[in-house]
Amino acid sequence: MRDIQWRAIFNPELALDSLPFVLTGLGYTVFIAVFSMIVGLILGFFLALMRMSSIKVLNFIARLYISFMRGTPMIVFLFLLYFGLPFIGIQFSAITAALIGFSLNSSAYIAEIFRACLNSIDKGQWEASYALGLTHFFIMRKIILPQALRTAVGPLSNVLLDLIKGTSLAAMITVPEIFQQAKIVGGREFDYMTMYILVALIYWGICSLFSVIQVVLEKKFSEYT
Repeated sequence: MRDIQWRAIFNPELALDSLPFVLTGLGYTVFIAVFSMIVGLILGFFLALMRMSSIKVLNFIARLYISFMRGTPMIVFLFLLYFGLPFIGIQFSAITAALIGFSLNSSAYIAEIFRACLNSIDKGQWEASYALGLTHFFIMRKIILPQALRTAVGPLSNVLLDLIKGTSLAAMITVPEIFQQAKIVGGREFDYMTMYILVALIYWGICSLFSVIQVVLEKKFSEYT
């Protein structure tokens, strides 16, 4: 143990000096993750409804979309958007490609979460609501969806945390988020190990913060259980 050069693994002075520069990418990291989560929630909800639809065409489209998004690596999809589409005359900036890629990808996972949570609600509630003369839209909005959301908080939080960590892949298409900034410093100082550890700690801190928000939401929803 005495022969281990600990400063070659982690240099505290370099990490501290580089922290302000690395954190300049924090805004991109959080923005991409939160924006993609919001868009993913909207798309995922409608995909879940399509997946549960008795209309075969809608059901097939939703199944195919979800299967493709869940079955292809995120980095490949980002490369297709950023490097592939220009060959057919479609050009996105790196940030736009990242927003589109993460939004579309997350919507597939969110759709399956919504579908499972909606299906977990006792169908007798639908029947009782129809018997009272309530409309389908009212039943979904006021009775079914609030119950499903309570169940979905945990799984949806996991999707958000995966998005936060997954934004590091955006560095591969030159988005200046925290991992990209850490790579720049690592290359300049010839000390990638210190920068990788630093960026891991930053991601850990961000995810811990959002985990606290998850706990608050779960407690809030439990009041209505």
